[in-house]
Amino acid sequence: LGLALCAGSLRAMSGAALRYRDYCVIGAGPSGLQAAYFLQQAGRDYVVFERSHSPGSFFALYPRHRKLISINKQYTGKANSEFNLRHDWNSLLSHDRRLLFRHYSRDFFPSADTMVRYLEDFASLLKLQVQYNTAIVHVTLERDEQAWNGHYFLLTDQDKQNYKCSSLLVATGTWVPNVVNFPGSEYVEGYETVSINPEDFAGQTVLILGRGNSAFETAENILGVTNFIHMVSRSRVRLSWATHYVGDLRAINNGLLDTYQLKSLDGLLEGNLEDLAIVKDEKGKLHITLRFYLENRNTSAVINSITLPQDELDNFATRAPYDRVIRCLGWKFDFSVYNRSLRMMPGKGDKKKYPQIKPSYESRGTRGLFVLGTASHSVDFRKSAGGFIHGFRYTTRAVHRLLENRHHGVPWPSTAYRITQLTNSIIKRVNEASGLYQMFSVLADIILLRENATAFEYLEEYPVGILDELEMQTGRKAPNGLFVIIMEYGRNFSGADKDVFYYNRAVGEAQHAWQSNFLHPVIYYYKRLPTEHEMRLRPPDWPLPRPDAVHHIVEDFLTDWTAPNAHILPLRRFLENCLSTDLRNFFAESCFLFAFTRKKLPPFCQQGYMRMQGLVGSEGLRRHAVEAGLLEDYSLTDFSGDKPPDSHKGSQDQLLRDQVIQVHPLQHLVNAKDE
Repeated sequence: LGLALCAGSLRAMSGAALRYRDYCVIGAGPSGLQAAYFLQQAGRDYVVFERSHSPGSFFALYPRHRKLISINKQYTGKANSEFNLRHDWNSLLSHDRRLLFRHYSRDFFPSADTMVRYLEDFASLLKLQVQYNTAIVHVTLERDEQAWNGHYFLLTDQDKQNYKCSSLLVATGTWVPNVVNFPGSEYVEGYETVSINPEDFAGQTVLILGRGNSAFETAENILGVTNFIHMVSRSRVRLSWATHYVGDLRAINNGLLDTYQLKSLDGLLEGNLEDLAIVKDEKGKLHITLRFYLENRNTSAVINSITLPQDELDNFATRAPYDRVIRCLGWKFDFSVYNRSLRMMPGKGDKKKYPQIKPSYESRGTRGLFVLGTASHSVDFRKSAGGFIHGFRYTTRAVHRLLENRHHGVPWPSTAYRITQLTNSIIKRVNEASGLYQMFSVLADIILLRENATAFEYLEEYPVGILDELEMQTGRKAPNGLFVIIMEYGRNFSGADKDVFYYNRAVGEAQHAWQSNFLHPVIYYYKRLPTEHEMRLRPPDWPLPRPDAVHHIVEDFLTDWTAPNAHILPLRRFLENCLSTDLRNFFAESCFLFAFTRKKLPPFCQQGYMRMQGLVGSEGLRRHAVEAGLLEDYSLTDFSGDKPPDSHKGSQDQLLRDQVIQVHPLQHLVNAKDE
């Protein structure tokens, strides 16, 4: 009995020590705080674990030279806050206008210290539930059929405190430095610890391993004080303006390209880093050789007994000794804290630094485990902005909406409109939506058609990779077909080897819109929801399977798709062809005429005029329409003299004989002269 009581007491103590939350978020960086904001707004039970004493600990150290490469554009010429987010790459989404990054810095490329202060304010002003100084060191599963996902997540911190969660959101980013091991790699300094004082490099010769922004950022800092800098990487340099990928080399850091191509001693080399070896001479100089020269030798042998490449090839590129070698190879995800039961596996190839996840951002190995922020970049790696704040603030919101539908029965937000508003709704979104603009080819607006195409539902920023799961993931039905609105670059316009400044690179004519190169809206039409099989077999590099119809809105130099003839009229005609209906707006006179001469009225007349709704006319409006040639001037008809008072019948006959469709002059979305 005593043993039984003791065991029961221990179990009670263990249960008391296990703290439960519906949602656990690991990491209080930008994506973790963004997730916390949405959970708090929805009134959910959650907690954020942060290993440091304040949010955004990554930015407290990186970038080492303290200048961010995310733009902070103060002025756009517009007051539309949604549009302005297209050019604000640092703000998180919230209802509080004080938490726009432009209130924290006026610099186009702001300081990382400002980002730290911004994240601290975001967490404190919104009163987010963040538990600081809590490092989660182990995560495992506890099977339970009663749990949301068939199991609970058990988390343990550095003090052996245990936590239990129904859903786990991993927002730790990628913070473990990538390291390449080769003979002599012990002489290499890491980006995370190397000095940032240029004077420490005065008169030195430096070799940098890597070719990303951290490598060029390091080179830029010491460019003016070194003898020369060489940079080695396995791949050629990729310029962001050529690839249209913001993670590639940005112009703010590419000074070394100038000094290389303008013959000022610095240079770039390509080679497999794992084939290298470094040997140190008696003066402390570092010599580059190849691994196979050392395979059958004692690596501690003096340099005079080691064969160097220049002994066989006297013009070997890296024959000059170096004073320092710096590793700038980026970061990878920390898999070490996750138990094998979670099956958190690294990706393949270039994506091996990220965990494997589905297009819904849910782990491929464990239901209920979602990866947010930079660590989720495998979904759109080297394609869109999902690895950066201006991208993952929208994907985090998408994950929250998926969770709301799955666990709380809250359908994906949508707005219902009459079909007459279809063209307007699309034009409005493609001209101001920031989520579509930043997460091009990844997030899309979905238009679900109602029966007989009399109305539609509009869903914003849904992940296109799970389009086949739309009904299950959103709680919305799509039995009558749908439109998918997405932003895309031209098929062959982006790439490290592309000349993006060639003559006649832009398309200006609507009939050539499908050849547009720059970012532009594309509308896909499906008569039914694509299946999983069709999604898997879609053409390479296509974000979506082959549609029943597709329309490109021609690219625009100002990214302003409101030109009546070039942008709106072709779109309206495309929509009309897909729906077999007339989407124009009409004067009451035209609707009156159609009521007597057509079997079916246009939707605008059905939903407006026939219900005694619409714009009330005036003499000024009528005069404007007459002068524009949109209406006949019936006021000139002579009703006096020999004609009786009811002789206005002649005017009615004239109206009935007039088969010209009259268009509303104030409807700027319609070409007034096109019938």
